[in-house]
Amino acid sequence: MFIDSAKIFIKSGKGGDGCVSFRRELYVPNGGPDGGDGGNGGDIIFVIDKSLNTLESFRHQTKYIAESGEDGQNKKCKGKNGNNLIIKVPNGTIIRDYNSGKIIHDMTETNDTYTILKGGRGGAGNQHFVTSIMQAPKYAKKGSKSQELYITLELKLLADVALVGFPNVGKSTIISKVSNAKVQIANYHFTTINPHLGVVNINGVKPFVIVDIPGLIENAHKGDGLGISFLKHIERTKIILHIVDISGLEGRDPLNDIKIINNELEKYNINFSPKNMVFAFNKSELVSKETIDNYVKEISLQYKDYKYFIISAIQNKGIKELMQYLSLLLNNFSDKINIFKEEIDLNYELKEKENELIIEKINDHTYKITGEKIEKMLGYTNIDTEKGFLFLQNYLEKEGIINKLKQLGLKENDDIEIIDYSFKYYE
Repeated sequence: MFIDSAKIFIKSGKGGDGCVSFRRELYVPNGGPDGGDGGNGGDIIFVIDKSLNTLESFRHQTKYIAESGEDGQNKKCKGKNGNNLIIKVPNGTIIRDYNSGKIIHDMTETNDTYTILKGGRGGAGNQHFVTSIMQAPKYAKKGSKSQELYITLELKLLADVALVGFPNVGKSTIISKVSNAKVQIANYHFTTINPHLGVVNINGVKPFVIVDIPGLIENAHKGDGLGISFLKHIERTKIILHIVDISGLEGRDPLNDIKIINNELEKYNINFSPKNMVFAFNKSELVSKETIDNYVKEISLQYKDYKYFIISAIQNKGIKELMQYLSLLLNNFSDKINIFKEEIDLNYELKEKENELIIEKINDHTYKITGEKIEKMLGYTNIDTEKGFLFLQNYLEKEGIINKLKQLGLKENDDIEIIDYSFKYYE
């Protein structure tokens, strides 16, 4: 099954906690602190796997969590680092922030590895907190928290040429004639319900990648038919090969077909011009030479700057000449892939979250402080000690938190709650 979008949850590993330990050996009754550091948490890393061409695997697994670092041990033993979690995606996958829809990163062969979330740092063991006046510290630093995020993966196929046109105009037949793509061919609408990639392999033609886009209809850009799901796969292509049924046997006018499809491309903000669009009028075996000549005359008037070919995919007429022309036309384009710019600075966003501080009034005599910032501070402060509690008081004053609490109505003897701690406030 062809799946080109998926929502997943990713979470890096938490850093291991530092250890509180003291050396205990025979004949060493007063050994110093020997608590080891915690290990670092694992990162979340995206890599390109060129053997993949769909996001199908993300239908079955939607949560990806890296390994946390192990806690430090005694005898200054450092905890083991958590393993990084590697997530493989097809070439051309765009990573978006789920909530904002903004692009975080575009995974292409020129950007084939991307670390999206860093694991938490391991906390320092108590061996690091020895001072001249604190010879036996009974606290260690907790490991840093993990990072987590909901993201959307969106695949935009990488191809040189995209085949577009109404349903049942012969796109599948053409791609089956010129490449190794396995496609279903039948004489009814929407035979193709998924894009098909193939490499053009014809003697005398330089190979290039071609993609068959499921048939578009009027208002495809709004979601009608199948077009809205696959118009995005045209955005990276260099050339648009517009297939038109010249026979008109389905009651449509070929020239009007061109107008409708071009209008849909335009409304989806896909740029086209004589430089990157070629017409192929298919099913010529079903109409007379006179009819073809009349259409050619009209085409020359209405689309005089566009290159066009009269072909018969069923009879394999004009196909090789068409592919030769496309191959030559591709020489006018750079090999550089259209990479979508990042729209969000994830490091900044995550940093902002780390600095989050929420101060709220619970009732007339209780106030609560939460957020990543205060949690981080408590991670390296042992407020169960007199020195640690004094440090907390100074921190609340210095950061202006006490002033904000007073603005909410804080008075002497009121309760202040910080995470799992609660204490009375005194002037």
